[in-house]
Amino acid sequence: MEKDFLKVIETRRSCRKYKPEQITDEELKAVLEAGTYAPTSRGMQSPYIVAVQKKEVLAKLAKMNAEIMGVTSNPYYDAPTYVLVFAPSLANNPVQDGSCVLENMMLAAHALGLGSCWIHREREMFATEEGKQLMEEWGLPEGLMGIGALALGYPEGEPAPAKLRKPDYFRVIK
Repeated sequence: MEKDFLKVIETRRSCRKYKPEQITDEELKAVLEAGTYAPTSRGMQSPYIVAVQKKEVLAKLAKMNAEIMGVTSNPYYDAPTYVLVFAPSLANNPVQDGSCVLENMMLAAHALGLGSCWIHREREMFATEEGKQLMEEWGLPEGLMGIGALALGYPEGEPAPAKLRKPDYFRVIK
């Protein structure tokens, strides 16, 4: 394994504080493209990725997520970009496929110097009529479920150091 790639994995942290400036189109494209190279069940490429930067839509998504979470704060931490991942609910492994897409994008974001944080509750958000209407407006096919999202942007401040790994995290059986 290349040392630089292992370093990206070891140093990526969830970012919960973002600068207000928008990321560049080139950075966004690189993150999204990384998501498209995630492994998917039987190579079906079943997930869909939607990047949102439009302020009115960001506010709507934050409100929807906050209502499900039962808070008034922004669950996306006021990041300037949200990246949503969907998959057909009847796909072989929709959650696993979408999770691989999200992880690829988080690692790519970190390699580019961007901050990201995996956000939950998209499954509940896009099961609502409001969520289904948004998916239709975005030209997505019917039958999709929300898998997760990323808050994405330039980090404000330095990431926390890695926590020590638990000593019995893995086993090797020979």
